[in-house]
Amino acid sequence: HNLDEVRLRPELPVFQWEADPDAALKRTPLYEWHKAHTRKVIPFAGWEMPVWYTGVLDEHNAVRKAAGLFDVAHMGVFEISGPNATEFLDLVLTNYARWFEPGESFYAYLLDQDGKVIDDLMVYRRREDLYLMVVNAANADKDWAWLNAVNDGRVLIDRQRPDLCVLRPAVLRDLKDPVNGADMRVDLALQGPASLAILQSLANDPRLKDRLARVPKTGLIECRLGDPEASPEEQFDLVIARTGYTGEDIGYEIFVHPDRAIAFWETVLEAGQPWGIKPCGLAARDSTRTEAGLPLYGHELAGPFDMSPVGAGFGSYVKLHKPYFVGRTAHIEREKTRELETARFRMNERGVRMPKTGDPVVNRRGRAVGWVTSAAVDVDGRILGMAYLESRYHREGDEIGIFSLPSRPLTERDNKADLQPGDKIQLPDAATILARFPDDEERSSWRGEEVESVPRFLPAGE
Repeated sequence: HNLDEVRLRPELPVFQWEADPDAALKRTPLYEWHKAHTRKVIPFAGWEMPVWYTGVLDEHNAVRKAAGLFDVAHMGVFEISGPNATEFLDLVLTNYARWFEPGESFYAYLLDQDGKVIDDLMVYRRREDLYLMVVNAANADKDWAWLNAVNDGRVLIDRQRPDLCVLRPAVLRDLKDPVNGADMRVDLALQGPASLAILQSLANDPRLKDRLARVPKTGLIECRLGDPEASPEEQFDLVIARTGYTGEDIGYEIFVHPDRAIAFWETVLEAGQPWGIKPCGLAARDSTRTEAGLPLYGHELAGPFDMSPVGAGFGSYVKLHKPYFVGRTAHIEREKTRELETARFRMNERGVRMPKTGDPVVNRRGRAVGWVTSAAVDVDGRILGMAYLESRYHREGDEIGIFSLPSRPLTERDNKADLQPGDKIQLPDAATILARFPDDEERSSWRGEEVESVPRFLPAGE
């Protein structure tokens, strides 16, 4: 942009986004495979996705004790490149892009000019001037519109400095758009303690087995995997990152060309049979992330309670010592009045009603202190979840009560003095507040002793 033109132009408009309510549901490259292997395919975030194959607890346990393979090809995959890529990302993200080297990844947020969360995302640095960005499926179109509008200098990004805009644009590409040909990528996730061994079993070169074993947490490599007897052209050209959304220490997100997604999916499932791999659906994805205390946009971020990254427990990814990012000043002001934060809880008894987003939470004295944001069944068969509570009542080990409201309104007497024998009133189900994130002891309880027998490869010389 010409700087003089920027200074003379009219005030930029505020970004507006409305999803198309009549948009057709989308399908991942694995849709037909899912339809052939489960009847539990439902609309989710604008996509037709599998809920489960053999059952949520079965698939949850596979992730914790062996390996689970998830179709996450509905997630948005963007490319940011060019000499101005790092500068652009440091403008739009709450985390530092320049801190990370090629072969590393990081978590961050997109905020708008008022400090509100647009989305949370992962960024993978492939080269000095080349990044992958993975965003939530429900927000992918909105994120793409926002990033392009900011990159092109078409929207307001700072109310106090309305002339502020990008002067040196980056190059943006949607890697799920067919126009990008051989560069297209979709995401599949292999999660669980046997994941490394399964990937290594597809490597025909001992040096590649070693490289895979040495990928650190949040690190990434680019390589070819597949049948050791196959030609290089028949193998899979992949970006493999040691990241995921299940809370597992060993887990990978794998970026493959969509035309090769089914073949890779089936190859991994076949290779993982000796380790007990299972295909996993949305239900296990939600239960594992809830157990690990990881936020979901619309539940622990933004959503009905307008939750911030700090309120979700992830304030360390909003770098306030960073000189500038979109929404920084507004975010600081909003945090001055925030009085609630996310807590994890576990129901004290089995067999109680599953809470849902918005169900009220009370303390032991009956004082309302917040709302449920997510809930799922854990490996022990009890309900575990997260709630947005007043900070002063967020104390590990304290007992709380949760009103798991039925879908139909309750008929209760307003004046409890009028209660007669046979009348019914709802009482809260007891739960206990847990540590915000699982500790080593809790993680060990996920796996039991079975994981110790999982065979695995090791780096050369170890």
